[in-house]
Amino acid sequence: MRERSYNGSVLEAPLSVNLSVKNVPEELAQRLRERAERNRRSLQGELMVILEEAAAPRLSPRDAMERVRALGLTTRGDSVRILRQMRDAR
Repeated sequence: MRERSYNGSVLEAPLSVNLSVKNVPEELAQRLRERAERNRRSLQGELMVILEEAAAPRLSPRDAMERVRALGLTTRGDSVRILRQMRDAR
């Protein structure tokens, strides 16, 4: 999307949006800073990861079933077998 500036030149629309969260309790802010440090990210980076995970598209039950079938799983025991194989391969 293109916008016109006050002098008539064409400007590209911004690629990102700035969000602001106000009145964050200090205890929550501290936990977020600690989480960011554990993950070796800035607070901004950690918040971006949290937002991306929260807004990620969810699989519908139908899509989940298609993925299960694509893996060739038919019983719960099949998934346990695959997990054990992956664990033992380490």
